Amino acid sequence: MMWLEMTMVDEYDKRGNSRLMMRIFGIPTFALSILCALCVSVVSLGLSSDCLAQEEKPEWCKALPRPEYKALQRVLPDETWFEVYKVAPATFAIYEPHQFEETISYLIVGTKQALLFDTGMGIGNLKALVARLTSKPIVVLNSHTHNDHVGDNWQFAYIFGMDTAFTRQNAKGSRTDAQAELSEGQVCGDLPKGFNAEKYVTKPWKIELFVHDGFKVNLGHRTVEIIATPGHTPDAISLIDRENGLLFTGDTYYPAPIWLYRPETNLAAYVASVKKLVALAPQVKVVLGAHNIPVADPAVLAKLQAAIQTIVDGKAKPASVNGEEAAYQVGDFSFRMHNPLPAVNSTTGKP
Repeated sequence: MMWLEMTMVDEYDKRGNSRLMMRIFGIPTFALSILCALCVSVVSLGLSSDCLAQEEKPEWCKALPRPEYKALQRVLPDETWFEVYKVAPATFAIYEPHQFEETISYLIVGTKQALLFDTGMGIGNLKALVARLTSKPIVVLNSHTHNDHVGDNWQFAYIFGMDTAFTRQNAKGSRTDAQAELSEGQVCGDLPKGFNAEKYVTKPWKIELFVHDGFKVNLGHRTVEIIATPGHTPDAISLIDRENGLLFTGDTYYPAPIWLYRPETNLAAYVASVKKLVALAPQVKVVLGAHNIPVADPAVLAKLQAAIQTIVDGKAKPASVNGEEAAYQVGDFSFRMHNPLPAVNSTTGKP
């Protein structure tokens, strides 16, 4: 006997937000036809229906455009997948607002060459976009090598990478992680013309030079320096442009739930990395994170340190727990953490 089971499930999306989803199991073809007919009937009565949920805008998408962007100078407004903003002289934030990660990459231009800090999702043609912004040679450096930051690495010849096993493994590419970025509720609006969702993968790329903490890249009358900030991943880095007072923090700081629960996460390392960034704050005019909104006041770093320390010290309880994940909210900061929380020495920042 054919059967139909519909279950409402409270799940967590990729950035740690809870969402209610309907799972439908064991649907034979004729049953699916009946279900669709019922949906049509419900619509004809003017009632809402979970059957139509996938046709509605995802909840995160309804908050767009984010009001903070009104204060920024937009360039290349004819671009459809990317939005590009000039956030400092010869410095561009390349924002992908149509995918849930809302990833932000940065093009940092000198007189001799330009550095591309992350390459985003790999859904749009980033190389073509960058060519519209500068004719300088491009070197790519990733804030870390999660798939949403390396998607278009393959388009570029010169890629610097941290010398970690995590980096080398991710340089091989992935299909599974890429496909998850196109699942239900992950895309807002249309994908780029000609984009083939079924063939979407994170393509492999070649690391031309392994780099390290303190490594400097001379762009020509402009130098950026690598600040190793592991924790979110083993290869996580930040970049500082001391002359212009710019600190690019990758996923160590951005104004959204910060992931600290995946297998590659190290909470003690993250606490130490945040402390390192706080020490740099007096040299910084603008903090530039890798998701949602590109600019923040340097004062956010001390607040971030206080928030994560509150959790480490056991002074904050999880807002919710989902198996081995726990969600914490401390002031304006959200974290996705391991459950139970790993022990960290509050003085040394070590396990």
